Amino acid sequence: MDGTRWGTVWITGASSGIGAELARLMAPTAGRVALSARSEEKLAALAATAPALEARPLDITDRAAVAACVAALEAEGPVDLAVLNAGTWALMDVEALDAEAIRRGMEVNYLGVVNAVEALLPPMLARGAGHIAITASVAGYRGLPKAIAYGPTKAALINLAETLRCELAPRGIRVTVICPGFVDTPMTRDNPFPMPSIVTAEEAAREILGGLERGAWKITFPRGFARVMALLRILPDALYFRAIRRFVMKQKR
Repeated sequence: MDGTRWGTVWITGASSGIGAELARLMAPTAGRVALSARSEEKLAALAATAPALEARPLDITDRAAVAACVAALEAEGPVDLAVLNAGTWALMDVEALDAEAIRRGMEVNYLGVVNAVEALLPPMLARGAGHIAITASVAGYRGLPKAIAYGPTKAALINLAETLRCELAPRGIRVTVICPGFVDTPMTRDNPFPMPSIVTAEEAAREILGGLERGAWKITFPRGFARVMALLRILPDALYFRAIRRFVMKQKR
């Protein structure tokens, strides 16, 4: 199989936003694109738009259900590419720290991916082939204000992807980490602050598809904003915290 066509693709978080747009882009060239999310109605409506799309409703936090979903897909043909994209977003500052909301974010954003990886790895390892793409975020590069319930989950995903790549590359399995900046999706539309260089979900999906076709290890966009965040990642701590303090003070004016 070449890098521009997959037999079976599995996308989680596929009912809206980036996942739905990526499914639409992949539908003309992939053999089949399995769509997973909790919303059965949205998945069914999306699946009806192209013959290659099929709805596989799923709660990514349900470990047993994830294992059953992957087993069913594998029984019909090997999963060549899994795009683990399900996620949740919640603004939270220190005055409103809520451990339950943080736990929920970790269950969806991080442990949901772990559930999927656990199910995907045995057949991929047996074949010595496969591709796992994990949607993290530039918000995982460093700690950011009001991101207590979100940023740490994405930092965990970046670390997970790096660990998986170290161990899986010699076994013939490709790993990609996707680190978007701000994307116009239902999750971000209520943000009460400016979102620099925000892109549409379709633009994000095109960036992701291009990177996956190239076999890229890391996909980041929009490029200018991603470079700024990457720079913050390597700044000495004193300079980083000074820059963040100035940003916070500016937002309060």
